[in-house]
Amino acid sequence: GVADPPREGSASAVRALQAAGLTVAMLTGDDTRTAHAVARELGIDSVHAEVMPDRKAEVIREIQGQGHSVAFVGDGINDAPALAAADVGIAVGSGTDVALEAGTVVLMRSDPRAVAAAVTLARRTFRVIRQNLFWAFIYNVSLLPVAAGVLYPFTGLTLSPMLAALAMSLSSILV
Repeated sequence: GVADPPREGSASAVRALQAAGLTVAMLTGDDTRTAHAVARELGIDSVHAEVMPDRKAEVIREIQGQGHSVAFVGDGINDAPALAAADVGIAVGSGTDVALEAGTVVLMRSDPRAVAAAVTLARRTFRVIRQNLFWAFIYNVSLLPVAAGVLYPFTGLTLSPMLAALAMSLSSILV
């Protein structure tokens, strides 16, 4: 069959996503032979070919039904149902307005490597959020009893309103 060559950077994007521990699959309306040839070139093992636009969303729901989270990358009007069905729909900025509206994430560049960069950024962001929540928990568990006067029976110490306000400000700065 006739096929457009993969975008520059596609193979390195696939490798980066796989190195991040993600399973990369191809879901395309292209004929089976063409899809498998392109997938081989990119290093993709899982291929769903000759899938019509409305069926793409069904395939995504089937994968989700197996307990997997699905991110779908698309740029055309044919991808809109799949972008909407995916846990994370990544629309490429050069795509159609319908695809851009359906995506939960819109990449402004049409470089496939931006997908891997977005995954890395999202993972780092969640790591920082988890760290901040952990330290906020530790801070509050440690200092709330002091503010409530738990030390007063033993030491006679109380936390003045000014020190309490300072401690709250400090917690915001630290976390």
